[in-house]
Amino acid sequence: MQAKNLTGGQELLCINTTKVYDWILNEATFDITLVDEAFDPFGEEVLLCDDITGPVTCSVAPTDPANPIEVIGREPRQFVIDGAEIELQLVTIRKFFTITFLIPTADGVVELPLDFTRCEQVVLCAPEGTDIVVTYTDLDCFICTFECDETTDTFDAQVTVRLCQSIQSTFPVTLEVVADFCQPRDILPTPACPTPTMPPQCPVLFPDNGDDEE
Repeated sequence: MQAKNLTGGQELLCINTTKVYDWILNEATFDITLVDEAFDPFGEEVLLCDDITGPVTCSVAPTDPANPIEVIGREPRQFVIDGAEIELQLVTIRKFFTITFLIPTADGVVELPLDFTRCEQVVLCAPEGTDIVVTYTDLDCFICTFECDETTDTFDAQVTVRLCQSIQSTFPVTLEVVADFCQPRDILPTPACPTPTMPPQCPVLFPDNGDDEE
């Protein structure tokens, strides 16, 4: 059978996609307090207090970008919105982060990564079976205090983490839609070879032909 031309009309299509049940954007700030933290979390002597030559800074990122969170609770709650009663879910999310301390020394910057978790609760339309997807649109940290104890070569620190996040509840669905088939775009022409050019010259400066002698 001859294939039909895909242009010139719409057709009823069946597609697989993801339905967004709910979506919120929120900002969060939380503190991490470290007490008597060792510079050698892996059991190897890597740094002493006397080795530090400047201010310590930090960076923060999800420990595993492919799995940055874990849903540890989903409780149904009743709400009244615009006069109508609706059941939503109180979702408890555990997040996994890695703070990397950037410690300046005479030999360069030493990186000390430390993993930690934080939990958060949000109210969503997220019935059982939906997935919770968290995307960080901004993730940053700064060190409020950093004190190194030279007698034990351990440190105390308070780190503030700031994040902006998109939180969605989703579920895969199969939909019927009326649409046109997509068409490939036009191929762009190959650029022509450039014309040879000369760099700009400096005739006022060089060559000196002696015409400016008095």
